Amino acid sequence: MKLLITRPMTAAVVARARAEFDVVIRSETTVLSHDEMVSALRDYDLVMPTLGDGFDAGVFAEVAEPRCRLLANFGVGFNHIDVAAASAAGVLVSNTPGAVTDATADTALTLLLMSARRAAEGERLVRSGDWPGWHPTQMLGQHVTGKTLGVIGMGRIGAAIARRCHFGFGMQVFYTARSDKSPGFPVTRLPDLQQLAAAVDFLVVAVPGGAETRHLVDEHVLAAMQPHAHLINIARGEVVQQQALVAALQEQRIAGAGLDVYEFEPEVPQALRDLDNVTLLPHLGTATEEVRSDMGHMALDNIAAFVAGAPLPNAV
Repeated sequence: MKLLITRPMTAAVVARARAEFDVVIRSETTVLSHDEMVSALRDYDLVMPTLGDGFDAGVFAEVAEPRCRLLANFGVGFNHIDVAAASAAGVLVSNTPGAVTDATADTALTLLLMSARRAAEGERLVRSGDWPGWHPTQMLGQHVTGKTLGVIGMGRIGAAIARRCHFGFGMQVFYTARSDKSPGFPVTRLPDLQQLAAAVDFLVVAVPGGAETRHLVDEHVLAAMQPHAHLINIARGEVVQQQALVAALQEQRIAGAGLDVYEFEPEVPQALRDLDNVTLLPHLGTATEEVRSDMGHMALDNIAAFVAGAPLPNAV
């Protein structure tokens, strides 16, 4: 079976893929074009796509009988793949949950601390050469220890973030989710998102992307947040209504935000880049050698299982 891997991978993943499969590894780091996605479905038995490779219903509509039988997604989020359209075309979909949990939670804590303590703003000040030296009221930020955390979505990643905040910083944890959660430490479920936003010092977005969560954090949720509160997004950019967030930051209705994802990434609006009260990272959530290799191996495990006629370990 012929395998297409749509982006460059770590050396360990490349070595395994070449050893086990008849593989083509695309050298470009950009997302697949529409024509490339059509070609992937027509010319390959197996495809390992990733974030931004938009296998939507329109792509499947152009390939009446796809040669491809499996989209083994590299990443836990798969909102860029129309799973229903894939299923109708006889194409299975898998993902890589678990491998990304701790790295993404670590990134959330990085953003939370950077936003609270104005670290990005301070780093820019030092690099500018304009730092006048220490004084008692310079760049006062928010204390983190003992504060309240709100988690939107208490899945694997949300629970990992909450665990770090509870045990590491003694924070009281509140959350919203479809059902009650028992992560092994005290958490309190609140009935709706606006009530959660109003109750906490730090609000973290940790839900999957997709139509159900698009603009879940909108102008009403942002309006409910306290003036000293910070918003952290390590989920998907479209979960937060970006224009409403820019307005809230410009008008200082919230103290700050820490973002690893953007509604139209890689485009980041100039209005957002101009603000000092927002920390901006280039989608670093899982960007460690170990984690990206683990993700690649998990995707290859799904591919190997399919080739062997076994159940997919991580079927969507």
